[in-house]
Formats: sequence, C-alpha cells, structure tokens
Amino acid sequence: MSPHIIAPRSGTSFKLRIGQYLKVTDPEGQQVADMLAYSQDDVKEHISSGRTIDYANRMFLTTGDPLYSNRSRKMLTIVSDDVGRHDFTLTPCSKDTFRIIYGDAEPHHGCQGNLEQALAPYGIGPDDIPCAFNIFMYVDVDSGSGEIKVLPPKSDEGDAIIFRAEMDLIIGLTACSAGQSNNFSYKPIHYEILDEV
Repeated sequence: MSPHIIAPRSGTSFKLRIGQYLKVTDPEGQQVADMLAYSQDDVKEHISSGRTIDYANRMFLTTGDPLYSNRSRKMLTIVSDDVGRHDFTLTPCSKDTFRIIYGDAEPHHGCQGNLEQALAPYGIGPDDIPCAFNIFMYVDVDSGSGEIKVLPPKSDEGDAIIFRAEMDLIIGLTACSAGQSNNFSYKPIHYEILDEV
C-alpha cells in the first residue's frame, strides 16, 4: 500500500485507533513534520510537551519514549526512530512567526494555519493547538546561555519514525512551512497507518 503524501507547506488530520502504528517518513531528507494528538473521547485532552519532557527528565525523545497528554496519560509511544533528534519545545510556525522572525510582509499561514484547517472538522479551534512534536526538527540549545538555534534536520532521504497509539486519537500532521526548519527547501512528508510493524 502506498503511503499518504502531505504536500509541501500543507497539513492533514486523521484518526488513529489504540494499538495502531503511525509511520512518518521524510522521503527526500531535511523536512520537518509537526504532529499533534488529541483524545477521540475529549479533544480538550491533547499532547503535552511539558508533561512529556517532565516525565522523561530530558529534552530529546526517541525509541521507547512515551508522549503524554495534558492529563498525564500516555497518548503515543515511539517504537522506532531512524533519526533520534526531534523538537518538542517550539510552537507551530504561523503568520506571526513569518512576520516577526523573517519580516515577511505577506506571511504564509504556516503549520498553525494548516493545523487549524485540518482539525476544524473535529471541533478543535486555534486556541486548542499546543506545542507540536516537531518530527525531525533539529534545535540546538547552548548549555550556558540557553540560546537556541534552528539547524537543518538530521534526517536523510527515507528516514522514518514510528509511533504506537496508546489511546484512540485524532492526529494533526504537517509538512512544515518554516524555511529555517527545513534548510530553506520545502518538501513533502509521507505517512502510513499500520496494524503491525
């Protein structure tokens, strides 16, 4: 079965049942995908970077690490990870991101806008979008000053990450729109929903 394709600078949403697997692939290399997760039972329960980082006791998550909700329940577990470096601290890029950081006069609506559009059918509004798990995004943090730098992703062509759903979920997923995050080249993201791996 062919993977689903998310076109450059766009997004989608879909349901993922408990026990299913989500495989996200970077087909061309150096492309970020912003991922959000919500409980199908109550969309006010959503993925939480703060809870997840707190319980992992570290910033960088990889194989074996669970991603927690704002209610401290496991939503997803990373079961396979070709890259090992992702970001879970920065918010989805938006019109304001491009206006403030890049100085764009007519800014793109970014991952925020793509997620808003994709998740609206589920009753999820703009203020319900938290920090995403930024798949393949490489953010370097200076250990002394705390200064951050968004660097080119470490993902190569065909690299993938696989998650197992720990509850029935609604997923929002993008091919990131921020130039700095993707080494200033916009590419697609592929994903597959699998019953086994």
